[in-house]
Amino acid sequence: MSDSGGDAVAAIPRSRVVAWALWDWATQPFNSVIITFVFTALYLTSDRFIDPDLAALGEGNEAYDTAISRLTSNLGWGITAAGALVALLAPVLGQRADAAGRRKAWLGASTALLVASMLGLYFVQAAPGYFWLGVGLIAAGTIVSEVAGINYNAMLVQVSTPATVGRVSGLGWGLGYVGGIVALIIVVVANGANWWGLDTANGMAYRLIALGSAAWTILFGWAVFVFVPEAPRADRPRVGLLQGYAVLWNDLKELWTQARSTVWFLLASAVYRDGLAGVFTFGAIIAANSFGFSDPEVILFGIAANLIAGASTVLSGRLDDTMGPRTVILASLTVIIASGVLVVALQAVGSVVFWVFGLALSACVGPAQSASRSLLARVSPAGREAEIFGLYATTGRAASFLAPGMWALTIAITGATIWGTLGVISVVLVGLVLLTQVRTPADMGASART
Repeated sequence: MSDSGGDAVAAIPRSRVVAWALWDWATQPFNSVIITFVFTALYLTSDRFIDPDLAALGEGNEAYDTAISRLTSNLGWGITAAGALVALLAPVLGQRADAAGRRKAWLGASTALLVASMLGLYFVQAAPGYFWLGVGLIAAGTIVSEVAGINYNAMLVQVSTPATVGRVSGLGWGLGYVGGIVALIIVVVANGANWWGLDTANGMAYRLIALGSAAWTILFGWAVFVFVPEAPRADRPRVGLLQGYAVLWNDLKELWTQARSTVWFLLASAVYRDGLAGVFTFGAIIAANSFGFSDPEVILFGIAANLIAGASTVLSGRLDDTMGPRTVILASLTVIIASGVLVVALQAVGSVVFWVFGLALSACVGPAQSASRSLLARVSPAGREAEIFGLYATTGRAASFLAPGMWALTIAITGATIWGTLGVISVVLVGLVLLTQVRTPADMGASART
């Protein structure tokens, strides 16, 4: 096969690649609109869901603030429980999808349930009695979204070749970023137009946003099921769910013996991926609290950051294919660490510092995430991709306390929000150090599969 990858590109129909990548675009509103920016942040954890007598007290009142904190805490516990269930089930469900040759079927079922959870949010009225319905639907959506992602990631090897896996992964991840921003812009436009005269009482605006997110997923998500063929069955026995854990243990021992570098990569990536998640989770807080960004400025920065992240991720895919995914990851993590340190060191200069280095940092998060998926696809044993990506999800969940913990600890010690940046960056640094100790057959874009 030529290094240029021309023959490889021709071997995979373009329609199959685009159809696969569109699923990232289709499902992103659940993360960006429902979980991160709009439904949970502005609606489900608002004073609409606390006792009306407490809501009347307003911000600054201790009882009011305590009630709001309880909402955010309970939402957090719901998502934590969902994450624990994903960590427990992910590798075994992936293993079953491999053995049955039904990755696309699992993806279809999970996507349908994700749509159902978003449709269900329409019934979460603005009253305290509906809060736990909202939390339950968000948690359920989180679970099925993760299960869908396991099978979607595993299908990367069905829509790419060793010469194109990096650019295809980057295309999907980049479209996800851009899709989320387009969906957010639509929400902003609808709000600015006062919902074109529609009655928005009883939380109707947010409930319509949930319906719109579900419709978006249906509108753009169907193509992968039409144009991407089902994976062939793996040459391994099908077993029950509980027996699957025994098989998983044997598989892990085999992986440790025959492909130890893959195990170490799973561990290293779990650490730095949690740091990358922390970058986006706490970025808006740093902008507002440490650099004085107004609400519109925070939204503008978020749109700019995601657009840059999407573009850089698509472009970095070609570097992944020519230089190797590990090189892309190492370079991206290095820039992220340097940018984070400069954000703290130059805070006194003003908001321009956050605009420059915050965007530089954002430009590297997507490439690191996409190249991680590419690297794992390259080194996953043939026929076990969904199981390995299940382990990828599990190890990520196992390390998900690191960035939030370091953020909270650093701020508690220093008393200033800005220093929380270094807490998150320290997690990225540890992941970078661990990754330097891992070498895989994909280090230089090798096509070998362990």
